[in-house]
Amino acid sequence: MPHYNVLFLCTGNSARSIMAEAIMNRKGRGNFTAYSAGSHPTGTVRPEALRQLEKSGLDAANARSKSWDEFTGLDAPHLSFVFTVCDKAAAEVCPLWPGQPMTAHWGIPDPAAVQGTEQEMDRAYGQALQALDRRISLFLCLPLATLDNFALQKQIDEIGKE
Repeated sequence: MPHYNVLFLCTGNSARSIMAEAIMNRKGRGNFTAYSAGSHPTGTVRPEALRQLEKSGLDAANARSKSWDEFTGLDAPHLSFVFTVCDKAAAEVCPLWPGQPMTAHWGIPDPAAVQGTEQEMDRAYGQALQALDRRISLFLCLPLATLDNFALQKQIDEIGKE
């Protein structure tokens, strides 16, 4: 199976895209390398997102909030897929990605927008992690090598509606 690079985008690159990167790097290990970035990165990763990753046994040692500009240069990894995981990033004009990767929107409610008790916030981050895990698991079940581009694009768009 070929190797694929996947970029998860969010506006701040502080929670959802970071969690998606960690999930894909664990579940897709060997065939996929995941990255995350933001259109307007906050510069920090939300501690609640790091706690969720830790509770799930996912590696967050190298998690950092970074700009999507890191993935547009000549020295950037060749991207096969780009997924937006927040509605704000999906509405923005994205850079032109070298190699024209397939793109899709997998909107996940923003757990950072939840105000409440620590338990309520923990639940919101847990729900976001579970939703991302489910979508990534579905994506990894696709027969990528045998689908033509049109069929593959349709499938990854459908996963975003889950």
